[in-house]
Amino acid sequence: MCTVSFVNNNGIVIITSNRDEKVIRPGAEAPRNFFHNGKNVMYPKDSKAGGTWFAIDENGIVLVLLNGGIIKHTPVLPYRKSRGLILLDIISDVSPKDFWKQINLQNIEPFTLVLYQNEELYELIWDGSAKRTTRLNEFQNHIWSSVTLYSEEIRKKRSGWFFDFLKNKIKISALDMFDFHRNTHNEDSQNGLIINRENIMKTLSVTQTVIEQNRAVMKYYDLVKTEDFATSFIRI
Repeated sequence: MCTVSFVNNNGIVIITSNRDEKVIRPGAEAPRNFFHNGKNVMYPKDSKAGGTWFAIDENGIVLVLLNGGIIKHTPVLPYRKSRGLILLDIISDVSPKDFWKQINLQNIEPFTLVLYQNEELYELIWDGSAKRTTRLNEFQNHIWSSVTLYSEEIRKKRSGWFFDFLKNKIKISALDMFDFHRNTHNEDSQNGLIINRENIMKTLSVTQTVIEQNRAVMKYYDLVKTEDFATSFIRI
């Protein structure tokens, strides 16, 4: 939930997320289908709070979570509800983009969402007091790093790695992006794409979805269990 990239390769959309989390947190469940508010939603499930950081619904709508909003915040516990459950509330609606305007986020910890809906891309931010909605160019490539784990300087550096990785590629495949998220600056355990900060905070998994016309694929790699998961389905 702490590094997310969006790539549009000639109409093939590739969204990839690295989940950085404290190792004491219980392991996540591999992605599977759940039924929410009359919709089929696929996601890996956080065993502790029951939410998720990455979900795709039967219509090919994708919603991905990063911790933190605009700047690094100091948590003010207790919060009313986990951010992973808020994500499920939003994607369970008929139109997540519209429900975002209505949902009450008071006493919810700051977060950022990347939303891809009806071939449109949005950045949705809750900074702890106000919502911010930004329509992004879905034909461009984007990367986000969580403000809670990475300073502005490091976020800019990671963005540079991302665009350097892409600049000489005529075509970008899902495997390319999986490789970027798995193997970029692995020697840098503090700020590389796969982190290990004193065996307290680690990158635990990589999740990816690929959307091409009416077909969607979700891949998940558990870095702790070293297990792969992949499934594809036809969008409604």
